[in-house]
This record gives sequence, C-alpha cells and structure tokens, in this order.
Amino acid sequence: MTVWKTSVRNFLAHKGRMALSAVAVLLSVAFVCGTLVFTDTMNTTFDKLFAATSADVTVGPKAAEAAGDMPESGRPESLPASVLAEVEKADGVKDAEGGVSSMSVTVVDRNDENMGSETGAPTIAGNWTRNELRSMEIASGHAPRGPTEVMVDADTAEKHHLKIGDELRTIAATGDITAKISGIAAFTVTNPGAAVVFFDTATAQRTLLGAPDVFTHVNVTARPGVDDTRLKENVAAALGDAGAYKLRTQKEAADADKDSMGSFLDVMKYAMLGFAGIAFLVGVFLIVNTFSMLVAQRTREIGLMRAIGSSRKQVNRSVLVEAVLLGVVGSALGVAAGIGLAVGLMKAMGAVGMELSTNDLTVAWTTPVTGLVLGIVVTVLAAYIPARRAGKVSPMAALRDAGTPADAKSGRVRAALGLVLTGAGAAGLWATTRVDEASEGSLYLGLGVLLTLIGFIVIGPLLAGAVVRALGAVVLRLFGPVGRLAERNALRNPRRTGATGAALMVGLALVACLSVVGSSMVASATDELDKSVGTDFIVQSNAGQLVVPQAADAVEKVPGLERVTHYKVLGAKLTNPDGSTEDEYVTAADPTYPKDLRRETVDGDLAKAYGERAMSVGSDYAALHKIEVGDEITVAFRAGKTAKLTVAAITSDDTSVDQGAMYTSIATAGTYVSDDRMPGDMIMFATAEDGKEKEAYAALKTALAPYPQYKVQNQADFKQDLKDQVGQLLNIVYGLLALAIVVAVLGVVNTLALSVVERTREIGLMRAIGLSRRQLRRMIRLESVVIALFGALLGLGLGMGWGTSAQKLLALEGLGVLEIPWPTILTVFVASAFVGLFAALVPAFRAGRMNVLNAIATDG
Repeated sequence: MTVWKTSVRNFLAHKGRMALSAVAVLLSVAFVCGTLVFTDTMNTTFDKLFAATSADVTVGPKAAEAAGDMPESGRPESLPASVLAEVEKADGVKDAEGGVSSMSVTVVDRNDENMGSETGAPTIAGNWTRNELRSMEIASGHAPRGPTEVMVDADTAEKHHLKIGDELRTIAATGDITAKISGIAAFTVTNPGAAVVFFDTATAQRTLLGAPDVFTHVNVTARPGVDDTRLKENVAAALGDAGAYKLRTQKEAADADKDSMGSFLDVMKYAMLGFAGIAFLVGVFLIVNTFSMLVAQRTREIGLMRAIGSSRKQVNRSVLVEAVLLGVVGSALGVAAGIGLAVGLMKAMGAVGMELSTNDLTVAWTTPVTGLVLGIVVTVLAAYIPARRAGKVSPMAALRDAGTPADAKSGRVRAALGLVLTGAGAAGLWATTRVDEASEGSLYLGLGVLLTLIGFIVIGPLLAGAVVRALGAVVLRLFGPVGRLAERNALRNPRRTGATGAALMVGLALVACLSVVGSSMVASATDELDKSVGTDFIVQSNAGQLVVPQAADAVEKVPGLERVTHYKVLGAKLTNPDGSTEDEYVTAADPTYPKDLRRETVDGDLAKAYGERAMSVGSDYAALHKIEVGDEITVAFRAGKTAKLTVAAITSDDTSVDQGAMYTSIATAGTYVSDDRMPGDMIMFATAEDGKEKEAYAALKTALAPYPQYKVQNQADFKQDLKDQVGQLLNIVYGLLALAIVVAVLGVVNTLALSVVERTREIGLMRAIGLSRRQLRRMIRLESVVIALFGALLGLGLGMGWGTSAQKLLALEGLGVLEIPWPTILTVFVASAFVGLFAALVPAFRAGRMNVLNAIATDG
C-alpha cells in the first residue's frame, strides 16, 4: 500500500511532466483503435449490404467471375433463360426471377461526365427485380418500363444533381443506350459508394448481355419453413446437371462477396496498424527519456527512501506503478480518441464518395481491450530500464550526488553491442545487393533493416558525441558562446540525446527509404519507356476496363494515324513440353506491336510469333519449363477451344514493361475464340504520321470525349501519370508516418522541458552572471535544433542505405535505375531544423520566465 500511495503521489506531483508522454501513448493507441473501429465498421457495412442483396439461393453460371473481376469479353457470363423455368419447378420454391447484372459498364450524362465513383467503387447496371426491394425502395418516380427509361440510385443522383427526366447514356461492350431517368431508388442499407442503374429486363438483356433470352443469375426465394440449404439441394435436383451451374445460399453468396472485399480491407488494416506500431516504437523513446530524467531528478528522494528502509524492489515497483498509471490514463483517452478518429475517417471517406454511415459504427469489445493492454504493456516495458536504474541507487550515493551515477561498464557493453548489431545489419544489406533472386534478397533486406535500426538505436549515445560535435562546428559556432553552451548541453547526456534523436530517426529513415525506392521506380520506368516504347499514343482505362468496340472504332477512324495496334489478354491453361500445366494469360496483339514496344529477344524471331499458330514465351518461363524455340505448347483458351502453338521466340524478362508476357497474334487467337467471346482491348496503341503528332493527339482526345473512362496519353503524359501515381502513394505513406514524427517532436519537447527543470539552478546562476533572457531562449532553441538535426542525419543516412539496397532487388525485376531524391532529402533535413525550433518554443519560453533568485535557491 505504501508503494501504491508513493507512486500515486509522485505521479500527481509530476503530472505536467508526464503529460507529453501520455499524449504519445494517446496518439498511438488512438491510431490502433481508430484503425480497428474503421475497418470493423467497413466490414459491418459490407456484411449488411451483401446479406441484404443476396437471395435465399442464387443460381449462376459455373464460369462466373468473382466479384470485382472484369469478364474477358466485356460481357458477364450468362445462363439460358430456360434455367428459370426449371428452377421454378423445384420443391420449396416460393418465387424465382431472372436477374441481369454487369460491372463492365460506364454511365455518363448528356455532357459525357462519368457518373461513376472516383474511389474505385464499381458502376453496376442491371434489371429491376423484386430482389432489389431487399435493399432498396423507389423514392420517387417509377421503375423503368421500356428501352427509353432508366432508374438510378439516390446517392448517385444527389452527388451529380440528377433528377427525373435527365438523360443518361450507358456504355457497354454490346453498344450504347441512351435513356431518361424514370425513377430514383434509395438504399435502405448503407451503399459504400457504388453507382447503380436499372433497366427493364428485356433492355438489360439486350444492352448488357447482347441476347434476349439469357440471365447472369436466377434469384430464388424459399417458401416459409424451407431453409436455404434444403432449398439449394432441391434446386440442384431440379436442374439435374447442377455441376454446370454455381448454386449458393444467401450466406454463401454474402461470404463470397465478403471474401472478395476482405483482402482489400485486410491490407488497409494491417498497413495502418503497421504505422501505429512505428508510432508506438517512437513513443517508447519518449517514455524511456521521461522516466530516466524523472528518476535522475529524484535521486535524492529515492536515496532517502532507501535510507529509511525501502528495498530496491519497492523503488523499482514504485516507478513501474507510475508507468502503469501513465499507460492507463493515456490508453483510456486513446481509446476514446480512436473512436473519434474512426468517425473522422468515415466523414473523410464520404467527402471523396465512399459513403459510410455512423449508424453502422462498430466498436467490438476487443478494440478497447486491445488499446488498453497495448498502451499499458508498451509503457511499462519502456519504463522498465529506468525503473531498474532507480532500484540500483544506493542511499549514500544518492545523498552525495545530484544524479544517478554513470555506469561506464554498461556504456562500453552498449557500444560494443551496437557496433555488432550495426555490422551484422550492414552485412545483411550488402548480401541483399549480391543475390540473384528477389525472393531470397527480401529476407536479407528485412534482416538488414531490422538489425541496422536496432544497432543505430543502441549505438546512438556513442554517435551523439561525434555527430553533435560536427554539427556544432558547422551550425552552433556561428552563435558564439551561446552556441557552444547549446552544444555542451546536448553532449552532457549522450544517452538522452541519443534516445531523443532516435525517435526522429525512425520516422525519417522510413521517409528517406521510401523516397529512394519511389524515385528509383519512376526513373527506371521512365528510362524503360524511353528505350522500349515506339508508339506515340496509349489509350487505356485506369480502372482496368476493357476498351468497348465502339470506342475502338472511334480510334480507328481518327485521321492522321499511321497505325493502330490492338492489345488483348486471354486467360488460358498451358500444357508445356515437360508435361506441366500452368494457368497463364496470353497476350494477343496485332503484328505491329513489336514496333510499339521494342522487346529484346533471347532466341528466335519475335515477328514470327505473330505468324499462324505461333507464340512467344518469356525467358523466365522458358527456363522454368525447359522450353526452346520450335517446341509446341498446348493452349486451352478459357473463352474458346484448345490450340497447339509453336514457340517462335523467347523474349527477355529483364524489363519492367510486359515482363513475362506471352505473345500471339489476334488472328491466331481468333481461330480458337469466337468473335462474341473475344476479349476487348486492354490497351490500344496509336502512332501518328510524320509531322502530324499534335493534330492526331487532339483528334484522338476529341474522338474519345464521349468515352470518359478512357485516357489518351502521349509518352510525356504516361510518364507524368506514373510519377503522379507513385507520388500519391508516397504522400499517403508520409501522411501516416507523420504520426510517428509528431510523437518524436513531443519527445524533443519533453526532453527539453525536463532538461530545463533539471538545470533550474544552473540556469539561475547563468542569468545571474549576465546571460540575458533572449540568449537563454536561443541556447535552448539551438540545443533543440542540434538534437533534431542529429536524428535527421542518422535517419536520412540509414534510410538511404535501406532504399539503395531495396533498389537492387527492384533491379532484378527490371527497375535498374537508382535515383537518390536529393531535393526531398535536403528538404527533410532543413525541415528537421525547423522541427527543432518549434519543439523548443514552449521550453525556451518557460526557461526565460524563471525568477533568477528562486532558480538559484532551487536544490538541484
């Protein structure tokens, strides 16, 4: 009980000094809990949506695509309308109706503006059925009654200011259809952002499937008392050859849809939790520093406690109880802040088009428990070393000395351990650059990153002396005696300086590493494009949609073009000469494609691969299956018949463009795949006649204006788009890393604040002998700047080492250009100085306001 009372009293007495450490715990726990609540809410939203939209039993074609997959032909797989009649005869069936649904569509208004979501959510077109009433209701107007009418969902109507009577054009592989809005249907469950349009059944069949007597699925409703499993068995029996169809109960359909979304949500969840882990790691340095300094400041108090009978265990336990209190307070506030963060994320997603209702806010009991346990455990572990150090204070040493005695032996052991870890990590990074397989190198890279990070953290105090002196000679000496005082203050406790700098080092190392990797990827891809791409223009969809025939025809008719190349991708099962089989994709292109993309050939003649019944394979695939030019491969096209094709060329896979691609001609593919099953173009290439590049570019854009889902890019556009995509990804990562950097800044603030308290008497004496308030504040600011620059130097140096090693692995995948983004590196370094200045504002202000006589009288 005495230990508890003492710990609580000390915690309350130093609550101001604990505040920033509590904020660090709060932020880290909030990020973890916010991530868990946000992803759980998304899961709840999709679970409700999928459960509401699934019939009791759904019958679909066996070869139906997974949710989100684009069909090769641009038209969904279908089943004959006769299946509906057979299903209706099954026992236990109350009702059955044929459904049509396609995500291979684009919906535009009369100004050719895309009505689809900008967040990646699909645009869905189908027929209005009774099954839709499970999740929607007609808010105004009426359901479509013919080919000139269409119904749209209320969210899309509100977002794009659509009303009844407005005209919409739906673009599908089978053609365009223009219709006026006859009704608006509102979701009764949360719609995460999909744009949905409905036609009458006959129009949907003709427009989306290209035939009047087919459906994409049949929705079956059970009679009262018949469960879904029994109904599924009865329907299967009625169909006879049930193996030709895919039958799913409501739960099975919802689970399948959930699984298709689950991988995306899991990636997002674990990526965000990873950044929260980084913030926790940075917070550890803050907590260690806080307790180390508090223990040092209470050395005399601890010595007195030991003198009157407190044991080492009691002193140790007292400090750890304070850590538990800090963890409980910070974690509890963090859990509450995390729920608020999740709500904020939901609002932010709504602003960009992904609607998530707070009615679905999901806070599982595991979320606050996880936040509390994680926050408390991390805080206690961080405080363990200072607690042990406090327990080692002897009564006599404490009464004689104002601080804890330095342990020279432990310092030497730490330095030796740090050097060993850093050396082992450097060896791992060096090994990364010497491997021949990226998979093997990734293990060395991970080991090298981990060991060098730990090594730099351990060796930080040893590096602090040398680096701070070097920085002092360049930066601080310009400020005369005040600068030298700042340098000596930073060097006074290398362990503290090392820990504070390490907090910044972690975040900035990741920033530097990712900057090097991102810049190298862009530079490599740009270099590859310059060497390989021989066409002027590229037409494609960023959303992965195939080029519909009417858009392809528009490209073909553009004046001023020397050639147009079609590029299609077909799924197939390959049986190789060694007897092995592989599911692969075969690229079918026009014979002009080798002019559009120059590929290095290892063996054979690539032009011959576009001949009759011929193909090419990549060098990696050929080596794996011991394939040589002249060998025959059996190609069973997923959308057609089986062919035997002769290998006419083997292309080099030492490239980042079309790596591993297998080529054949569209004519050859057309021999085995019927026109109605032939995929649309994934990409189209166009080359202008000499001197007509500008005119052709403008004409292409004009021709494709009615099809906003496609972009026309010249090589400069394509490079800029690539750069922008990488830049956007890096900006998201930097934004997430900002949490760790904010916690690191709090660490600098806390270190300086506690350092000012620790040096109260010294500051009073300096003021008494003539140091002005302005000089005092400058000294503290300069000390903060040099600590921040120390952390930045370590972090940027370490990160560039990691990035350079990672680029060597990218080189094995064809991205062979290393580019160090010096402007970014220098900007981050200079920004670190401003971070140091910002962190010192409050401590410097408080130091400047100290009463000189009271400061001198302080027992320090």
